[in-house]
Amino acid sequence: MESIAILLIEDNEGDILLTKEALGHGRIKKEVSVAKDGWEAVQFLEKKGAYENATMPDLILLDVNLPKLNGHEVLARIKSNPQIQHIPVIMLTTSSSESDILKSYQNHVNCFITKPVEANNFLDTIAAIEDFWISIVQLPKKD
Repeated sequence: MESIAILLIEDNEGDILLTKEALGHGRIKKEVSVAKDGWEAVQFLEKKGAYENATMPDLILLDVNLPKLNGHEVLARIKSNPQIQHIPVIMLTTSSSESDILKSYQNHVNCFITKPVEANNFLDTIAAIEDFWISIVQLPKKD
């Protein structure tokens, strides 16, 4: 894969900066788009309004705790939409709640990762996600 489009759905500016920094390294070029709330994410993925020309992501990083629509609501919308349900979704969140984990998998999340609190561990986690989901996994080709 020459390049990959990632949609980061996150409202915490610090986590956005750390994630983008971590994804800025590596062998594969990445286009990272950011949606800062659940409603904006849905608009982006459904190509509505300002997002009608948005690049469809190859991979989605989704937080649970979001304004307007929470991560579970966004995930349910993604996985119930035949046009985008094939896009892998990684729940990347500070939550380690059993109910959040179970609800995520019930809504067909591809994996659930609790964000490490320390910055270096967070960067290592993003690097591991990149290694697995970008270098090892075969993602569907875009039309």
